Amino acid sequence: MPWAVWLKQKLDSRGYATHFETMPDPELARRDIWLPYLANDVKVGPTDVIIGWSSGAVAAMRYAETHKILGSILISPCYTDLGDSSEKQSGYYDDPWKWNAIKTNQKKIALVFGDNDPFIPQSEFAYIAVHIGPDKLKIPGAGHFMDRQDLPEVLRYIESTYPVAAPDNS
Repeated sequence: MPWAVWLKQKLDSRGYATHFETMPDPELARRDIWLPYLANDVKVGPTDVIIGWSSGAVAAMRYAETHKILGSILISPCYTDLGDSSEKQSGYYDDPWKWNAIKTNQKKIALVFGDNDPFIPQSEFAYIAVHIGPDKLKIPGAGHFMDRQDLPEVLRYIESTYPVAAPDNS
């Protein structure tokens, strides 16, 4: 996604430490590959914020069920397989959601969604919002964020929610 590269460049230039790469198994985005990868390779921990888009946002929610993180920014997530066979194969929807754990294992959650997403119904976003109480960023005309070149709304949210600490010059 062009906006993801743009966001990483903006965050890097502002002093944020970022990790950005294509996840393994990008087509099926399987839970049994992505969650261990986040834990063992990326080593996401209690001082980290996960920014996940689509399947990555679903992975971020599942990861937060069992791991302490600082926060997550969920861009176009869903909580059901949407009746799609490849989504079902991912394994994210096999178990009941642990909504309370998702909330208590992090300090802040943002739900970012377009008001006209062609793939994920607005009811999915509403259901997630009811269960995790996130900050909501509903972006008019954003669709599924596939055509966005930038995402200034998310950059502003990050800067206001997770300010970069000033260097200690003592």
